[in-house]
Amino acid sequence: MRVVIKSQKFKRDMDNIMKYSFGFLDGTQQGKTAMYTALAPEIAELASQYIDANARISPETLHHIYEWYQTGSPKARLFDIDFSVSKIGITFTSNFKQSTTIKDGSNVPFYNKAEIMEQGASVIIKPKRSNVLAFQVDGEDVFTSNPVIVNRPGGDTQGQFTKAINEFFGLYFKQSFLTTSGLGRYFSNPMVYKKNIGYGKRSGRYAGIKTGFQWVAKAGAMR
Repeated sequence: MRVVIKSQKFKRDMDNIMKYSFGFLDGTQQGKTAMYTALAPEIAELASQYIDANARISPETLHHIYEWYQTGSPKARLFDIDFSVSKIGITFTSNFKQSTTIKDGSNVPFYNKAEIMEQGASVIIKPKRSNVLAFQVDGEDVFTSNPVIVNRPGGDTQGQFTKAINEFFGLYFKQSFLTTSGLGRYFSNPMVYKKNIGYGKRSGRYAGIKTGFQWVAKAGAMR
């Protein structure tokens, strides 16, 4: 048996496969931004839903980040979870919104309700249009001309929103999301590299970049 190897073609094919391999790695890096852009809004909403669920279970600790009497309702959130995307990942940030509803017994919304209660800050109440404050304590009418200091106006709310956010990204996201979303399984089996090896043999680096980019970018849209 005689084996004939055309050295020029063999060398060209090997060079292209090497270029394809390096191009594939570069393509996966480029594809990350597209993947992050697709995943970021979904993760932000999942984090919000996680907080909603915890608020319904434990309203005494998370009522402050919702409008009055609507704890756990997505339509009554007093927080936003925003995100920014870069080549190195997703950055999530949160901020509080102003409450527009009025608690029973009051005449105006609680300014900075969510932020003040999350911080556990004290609130000083002073008369605004008269010289006397009137309010009820345990069903009894109280009248005073002195400012009233309310310590921990939210009760057991101090730091609870921050705790819920940290639990989502530190525990749920790492332990559950990557598994339930299928991303872990998807990235553990890069069959697309092997399937396109013939394309890489013909087109080299270009084929690698295109294959790697599409493989990673697809992960963001596969859900």
